[in-house]
Amino acid sequence: MEEKESKPKEIKYEKALAELEQILKAMQGDQCDIDQLAAMTRRATELLALCRNRLTATEAELRQILSSLDQS
Repeated sequence: MEEKESKPKEIKYEKALAELEQILKAMQGDQCDIDQLAAMTRRATELLALCRNRLTATEAELRQILSSLDQS
């Protein structure tokens, strides 16, 4: 797996998810280089946190929008 240049906050949700899938495939397959396992795990953790934060923020925003519709 190649080292990614972009920091998690600089990438879109879709790209973060795609990278997570790539990491998972590498870990499950013959591509898993034991010397890169810690780095891959660290990157996956960063991407998971980014995705979780974006989902939480989107959920809160949607709740606020729907709440404002109810009040109208």
